[in-house]
Amino acid sequence: MPVDLNGYWKMISNDNFEEYLKALDVNVAIRKIATLLKPDKDITQDGDHITIKTLSTFKNYNMDFYVGKEFEEDLTGVDDRKCMTTIAWEGDKLVCDQKGEKEGRGWSHWVQGDELYLELRACGVVCMQVFKKT
Repeated sequence: MPVDLNGYWKMISNDNFEEYLKALDVNVAIRKIATLLKPDKDITQDGDHITIKTLSTFKNYNMDFYVGKEFEEDLTGVDDRKCMTTIAWEGDKLVCDQKGEKEGRGWSHWVQGDELYLELRACGVVCMQVFKKT
């Protein structure tokens, strides 16, 4: 049975984020702003329908999807690319595969105790973010 991701989560750590953004070819000005932010995650999970809202003072990003169904993801405002995205449960991890211009792009979410982990991957670079449930 998949883990319950529902809730509001506040960022407590963000390791290797600038290198991850470099791997996505995000320009230096946006990288500098983004690395100063501590975005929150607001996650709503209803069966296979999940909405993940990433909220910050600079820019918000909403992701609305059904687990196991491929969709075209518009990453305008992130790195201005489009990719074909599939998200599936692998045990207790929610794993995203983003097929497009960048090799090995995707992420994984999982929960340990009252912390939500997010591993971001692109071009061999890994960023680890941790959030605490409020």
